[in-house]
Amino acid sequence: MAAPIERPIRRVLIANRGEIAIRVIRTLRELGIESVAVFSDVDRKAAHVLLADMALPIGPAIAAESYLVIDKIIAACKESGADAVHPGYGFLSENDVFAERLEAEGITLIGPPAAAMRLMGSKTEARKAVIAAGLPVVPGESGPNGNGFDDVPSALEAANRIGFPVLIKAAAGGGGKGMRLVNEVETFEASFSAAKREALSSFGDDTVYVEKAIIGPRHVEIQVFADKHGNVVHLGERDCSVQRRHQKVVEESPSPAVSEELRQRMGASAIQAARCCNYVGAGTVEFLLTTSGEYYFLEMNTRLQVEHPVTEMVYGVDLVAWQVAVAEGKPVPLTQNEINARHRGAALECRIYAEDPIRFLPSPGTITTLRTPAGPYVRDDSCAYEGVEISVYYDPLVSKLITWGDNRAQALARMRRALAEYRVVGIETNIAFHQRILSHEGFVAGEYDTGIIERDESLTTPTVAEGAELDAGIAISALRNQLSGPRSLETSEIGGQGGTSSWRAPMPTWRGR
Repeated sequence: MAAPIERPIRRVLIANRGEIAIRVIRTLRELGIESVAVFSDVDRKAAHVLLADMALPIGPAIAAESYLVIDKIIAACKESGADAVHPGYGFLSENDVFAERLEAEGITLIGPPAAAMRLMGSKTEARKAVIAAGLPVVPGESGPNGNGFDDVPSALEAANRIGFPVLIKAAAGGGGKGMRLVNEVETFEASFSAAKREALSSFGDDTVYVEKAIIGPRHVEIQVFADKHGNVVHLGERDCSVQRRHQKVVEESPSPAVSEELRQRMGASAIQAARCCNYVGAGTVEFLLTTSGEYYFLEMNTRLQVEHPVTEMVYGVDLVAWQVAVAEGKPVPLTQNEINARHRGAALECRIYAEDPIRFLPSPGTITTLRTPAGPYVRDDSCAYEGVEISVYYDPLVSKLITWGDNRAQALARMRRALAEYRVVGIETNIAFHQRILSHEGFVAGEYDTGIIERDESLTTPTVAEGAELDAGIAISALRNQLSGPRSLETSEIGGQGGTSSWRAPMPTWRGR
């Protein structure tokens, strides 16, 4: 097979928004590559628009009419002259049709091939593929023809064969959507119907399968990286077991439950999963890890993960720069032995959401005051600034706070200090929620699993002091808005919303078209 042709990338359109768009733009700038942002009507003054070299409008606030419209992203690539696209995560990042369209247009996708997305995007097909590759999987059934269950009786028969408790899971699912835990026969029918409805609503596909529920597991994922030359490596694990309603809340690397020997075994399995779908680029293979040290393949995410910074901190690498290099046809920058030798210390990540800390619902609004933490080995990947509006239209993630330390205890102490410094006024956040988690006896000891939050009501119940501080913050925010209104950053723009470009040039070396 001929060696892949190296194709330097000059200009990248980021088909995303928020903190991940900013994260990508910063690496591109360090690499000397021009960045193109896209934005919906409500995002005209979003931080990623202000930071990019160029920005183009793509339509209404609703994502289905802007960020998710493939034709609009392709048109923006052509108008801006972008020769590559970075999809971030979410939106079109795992859309095989989008990947195929980009290839047909001669635009480089900084991501995996469409075929790999398609295979791993179907939980049932991915399950078949990894079983054939020799990976351990959770006992389960995927329907009479391996394409999911259409009716309750056949699904219930499978559940009885597997043994309760079981999970009903959406084949096209992710993020806990289309998933129901069923502990007994009596609730199976209602849970089956609910899972199919949610799967159809969330993914446009109501295919579900049944899987044995592993009680008290840890959720441990392995970062893999592959190039077009056949090299596949792993960069250790991330423990994502602190979850609420199947949504990750806190991540850390390394996992307190993973030894060096287990790390290499799980890493080897993750590499097998990547090879079985001819993977290229950054990917994550997720496993359930039992208390006895057994692990089972869960799924593969064919994109960069939200929690990738903890891996970057522990291994001292820039995974976005690696993505660009591999997309250009270059080999993975380090060998497996070189990666293993770089493993050092520990890192934690807390996802800071604009979220009501009592009901855990989105808390949109305008940030009137913002003070972010700093200091040695503290990283805040954020899309926030004073005056920015946190919209109701998108995921309410405001930032990802990451700390590193020589060991877990130091990284944890640093995270506690950083959270104590964080001040956000104008919206409610889950910062106090994180502080409770990081002080929890089980978490401090490293002895926790995916049920840690559901089992302990104190983690989701604000203290009296937190309630008083919350009430005071809301009152101050309301008064400020009444007296002066929200502040905002301004940007020079040319053109309007009718398809005309809005160009920015913060870098003196490049001035528009």
